[in-house]
Amino acid sequence: MPDQNEWEKKAANLLKAELKRKGVTYAQLAELIGDKEVNIANKLSRGKFTAAFFLQCLSAIAVNEIKL
Repeated sequence: MPDQNEWEKKAANLLKAELKRKGVTYAQLAELIGDKEVNIANKLSRGKFTAAFFLQCLSAIAVNEIKL
């Protein structure tokens, strides 16, 4: 079973893929959720973010369904 770091990478990669599919940049996402682009970039590069942040981002870019 994957360890915590692998799960964090999977979550970050899933969010990055959805952003790419929707054509949304980090700057655009930051504007949508009221954050700073640098904070978004740091969270996604580290893979350290809450489930609430993950859901907030998906909702902001109108992703209602994801495949794992």
